[in-house]
Amino acid sequence: MIKKYIPDQQPSTGNMKKNIIDKIWDAHIIQQQKGHPAILAIDFCLVHEVTSAQAFDTLRQKSLSIFNTKSLLATVDHSIPTRKNRHEIFDQMARAQVQKLRDNTLEFNIPFYDMDSTHQGIVHVVGPELGITQPGMTIVCGDSHTATHGAFGALAFGIGTSTVGHVFASGCLLMNKPKVMKVEFIGDFQPGVSAKDAIMKLIAKIGIGGANGHVIEYTGTAVAKMSMEARMTLCNMSIECGAVAGLIAPDTMTYDYIFEKKYSPTSHWSKAIEYWNSLTSDKGCSYNQEISINITHLKPMVSWGTNPQQAIEIDQIIPHDDNKMAINALDYVKLSAGNKIENTPLDWAFVGSCTNGRIEDLRITAAILKDKKIADNITFYIVPGSEQVMAQAQAEGLVEIFNAAGAQFRMPGCSMCLGMNDDKVPAGKRCISSTNRNFIGRQGTGSITHLASPATVAASAIAGKIVSPQNYFNANGEVQ
Repeated sequence: MIKKYIPDQQPSTGNMKKNIIDKIWDAHIIQQQKGHPAILAIDFCLVHEVTSAQAFDTLRQKSLSIFNTKSLLATVDHSIPTRKNRHEIFDQMARAQVQKLRDNTLEFNIPFYDMDSTHQGIVHVVGPELGITQPGMTIVCGDSHTATHGAFGALAFGIGTSTVGHVFASGCLLMNKPKVMKVEFIGDFQPGVSAKDAIMKLIAKIGIGGANGHVIEYTGTAVAKMSMEARMTLCNMSIECGAVAGLIAPDTMTYDYIFEKKYSPTSHWSKAIEYWNSLTSDKGCSYNQEISINITHLKPMVSWGTNPQQAIEIDQIIPHDDNKMAINALDYVKLSAGNKIENTPLDWAFVGSCTNGRIEDLRITAAILKDKKIADNITFYIVPGSEQVMAQAQAEGLVEIFNAAGAQFRMPGCSMCLGMNDDKVPAGKRCISSTNRNFIGRQGTGSITHLASPATVAASAIAGKIVSPQNYFNANGEVQ
């Protein structure tokens, strides 16, 4: 059984007021010398096929063993195909990466979910749905979007491959304590607007470097009302504004989500809840930065350029900006400042990824697509984040809706989020995508990406151009 970190005693705060990041950090310090990085205990490390091979090689080269195999879990996600015959991997490098992970996990006795295990999927989807991700933990992975797990009140962040090797061998790493930024989302979402739009608004407001060196604690009335899947979307894209991680204090919704999952601490549930309830920021604690955003009048967001900062509300015009980054971005995406982003013609659409590949995302996509057809000019991939999500979509009849609409429902994996597998947007083609990054060539060499929520992607796939999904919703926020 994979065991989690639950302290025997709650961390003492003394007379000093602490935020939640302070509390988790202090509970995990093994040693701290003035002027040096802390030796920080790591509770869990997730592993996939792309960033782990060199870490395993380091163990062999130095004749080291795994510190605790029960604090690791591996799966395949980045390089695998999502077509039906996905076991046949055509790309030589991808095939080698997948096989290498299989060999390494077997050699080092690490729990591994391969294709058809019923739990294979994107690491940041699989961890939460298995109940591995829990409040107060430190979680790492050789993947920048490890911040996703912060939705559960965990301090979760991506690390480099060499550091993965350190964690394998020692169960800890060297790290300087990050600063802390408080981001408060207040107000109520309009129908058709979601957590994806909120995080895109934050990134557009503070920029891709606005949270450099910080862990973001998300607070506010809007966050408190979010589902766990929406919170995961919020924390997932913290990295896109430069943050080390994003985090939300756990609450009853968090506990309900974890309860009775495969690896949840049901045998000592009361003790777990007692500790988890202590993981809140003390009233009057300090932050290095604070920002508040009212989302009451927020419209669906869409990116117009080549990084997540370059995004606007769907009814706004593409801004005039004389800096070189904006000029180069517009040149690449073949758009012009002063024009609206709305009604821009599209070729491709994608719903999936660790940002928006969960069952909630598939449900809203299906609700909009029901009894409708996607435009003739659109190729639409819908990719579940895990085998569990896939099975649930099949059981709920969502797959039938996707197929009837003309979309392609595929097998679990990272898919079209990044050009490391078969799923690529062709050069020169324009895709609206529920993913987290729109860098040049991210979805395939020469491809153009517009980031948006699953609802906006679905509505735009029907129209064949970028449109708002809000017309599909009634005043109660239900798809009509």
